[in-house]
Amino acid sequence: MRLAPLNTIFDIEYGSQLDLNKMEFKEDGVNFVSRTRKSLGVVARVERLRSTEAYPAGLITVTLGGTYLLSAFVQQQEFYTAQNVKVLTPKRKMDFKEKIFYCLVISKNRFRYTSHGREANISLDTLLVPAEMPARWGKLSLSKYDVDPDPLLNKKVGLDTSEWSYFDLVSLFDVSASQDELIDQLTPTGKTPYVTSSDEDNGVTDFVEEPATNLAGTITANRGGSVGFFYYQPVPYKATPVDVRILTPKFPMGVYRGLFLKTVLQLEKYRFNYSRKMGTGRLNTLKIKLPSRNNEPDWDFMESYIKSLPYSRAL
Repeated sequence: MRLAPLNTIFDIEYGSQLDLNKMEFKEDGVNFVSRTRKSLGVVARVERLRSTEAYPAGLITVTLGGTYLLSAFVQQQEFYTAQNVKVLTPKRKMDFKEKIFYCLVISKNRFRYTSHGREANISLDTLLVPAEMPARWGKLSLSKYDVDPDPLLNKKVGLDTSEWSYFDLVSLFDVSASQDELIDQLTPTGKTPYVTSSDEDNGVTDFVEEPATNLAGTITANRGGSVGFFYYQPVPYKATPVDVRILTPKFPMGVYRGLFLKTVLQLEKYRFNYSRKMGTGRLNTLKIKLPSRNNEPDWDFMESYIKSLPYSRAL
């Protein structure tokens, strides 16, 4: 197989290089691509900028730093990018299947780099990749994967936030640190989920033999590590005492309300980072905007909204 530098197949440039915390959020706005491997890298929708033209759909984005560098995606809608994201425009006509092939090839080179060490800013352009897509790849059918993985990402769902109200987080939850042991003090061969500050698998990174100490129906918040991720925990669990905070509801929550609140809480992620951790003190001062009725959270609307989404029957 003949190899060629990536920049002989694509025009490669740094993306918009915008900061999400300086953008205005808008439900039907432009997709904002950041350094994550989830949801095609899209972390929000933002107000269109007069000063910066959005990239068109169909181009490839590649993350240059962060935990999952060289995450490559074909963008399905027009978009802006955060810092340390490059945009690849094919030099020749290229169908969707071939773009997916190159995304896979690029991502498979992740082992060559390290976060906060050898990042891909300079060497991505000359990365050696197959000069052409193998013929057998062209015969593959992608139709069985033609499923929208995030129904909120590409569909208008009629969610009007203009009449929502702000509520103090402490009026809804008791915020506490885990009192559990560190993972190396436990037996990692059991069935009890152990939650850490990961950004995947609901924060669960191990299963231990010791009994759970935290209740199901709570929300975990990542204080450090992958800062700002929230997870609804459907079963009892243990959690690291270092970088996880536990939100225990002061109201009947359940899975539908829990998932709605977890999603709203995670919209506050941009306020925090590795140096500005999301500790108990900052959580206790946080306000979140929620559907409201008679100056109280509109729990019925939250439940109905989650139940109306595709795949909600599987929850």
